[in-house]
Amino acid sequence: MSELRTYRAIGLMSGTSLDGLDIAYCTFYCGSSWSFELHHAATIPYDEEWRKRLREAHTLSGRELAQLNVELGIQHGKWVADFIERNEAKVDFIASHGHTVFHQPEAGLTLQIGSPAHIVSEAGCDVIADFRTTDVARGGQGAPLVPIGDLLLFETYPICLNLGGIANMSVKDGMRIEAFDIGLCNMALNHVAEQMGLTYDRDGAFAQEGQLNEALLNELNGLEFFHQSAPKSLGKEFWLTEFLPIVERLQLNERDLLRTLVEHIAVQIGRSLSSYASCHVLATGGGAHNSFLVERIKANTHHTLVVPENGIVDFKEALIFAFLGALRLDGKSNSLSTVTGALRDSVGGAVYSAR
Repeated sequence: MSELRTYRAIGLMSGTSLDGLDIAYCTFYCGSSWSFELHHAATIPYDEEWRKRLREAHTLSGRELAQLNVELGIQHGKWVADFIERNEAKVDFIASHGHTVFHQPEAGLTLQIGSPAHIVSEAGCDVIADFRTTDVARGGQGAPLVPIGDLLLFETYPICLNLGGIANMSVKDGMRIEAFDIGLCNMALNHVAEQMGLTYDRDGAFAQEGQLNEALLNELNGLEFFHQSAPKSLGKEFWLTEFLPIVERLQLNERDLLRTLVEHIAVQIGRSLSSYASCHVLATGGGAHNSFLVERIKANTHHTLVVPENGIVDFKEALIFAFLGALRLDGKSNSLSTVTGALRDSVGGAVYSAR
């Protein structure tokens, strides 16, 4: 009989949609298999100043970016310290994804900011961070990393779909898994909503009022990325250099633009799912709250979309990054070469000690 090992952890996730910092307090149990409890979770929203600073981080000088790295680490540390106190959490470690500024795996480069050393200083417990770099150094995409959690924690679903800033999916075949980024999701939708003075388009209400623009839809669907084979991943660079210029050139009104972006996202997800046998698909991430987007995805696939309770919808990524930290301490691979295309699996993450 396997010895039961227990890890009490907090996962931190700052995504490309710039909503805020997701914090998930969890316990993981490892015996013959893994299980978990999600105790408490919260999203600390970024104010407009933080959204602006993070949105423009890729334009900073080296010194300015280093300073932002420190200040974001301090801010994340203060937020998580307050979360720990309010919830009387007993924590073995914090696992932090950080906030991605650059992701260019073809150049051996991925950068997530939010200094782990400063999180340690503010929160007073060990921090595990920098989960992507080892995989990239081994020739992998460094993303997505969530599939190991899909495989070991959500094993009843053959396919897991994440509708975050970027949409991605994991497909399981026994104990083997493949995964890849599908395309932009909330990163694009929230950009348009902000132009309307909103943080996001609640339930896709404004998108539903718009008219589909076939010219934009066809041009977006024709981008080279959508015709590449997995493994493949996206960063903000794709948004800035390929996607956004097309959107800006056609100068549609916001409602028509939202309607067309929703259709583009749904079409690409439908195409990605079409290669697999019909099954139940677990849909999580902020986009799972967008009822119009979910409706359009359902219209573009023969699979059954399952949207779980809100705790899993909103905090699955933060929960799984906490799990990556548990795997790191357990000495188990947390980055899979079948997902990322790396030379071999990795035990990723650097440990910053509070002692």
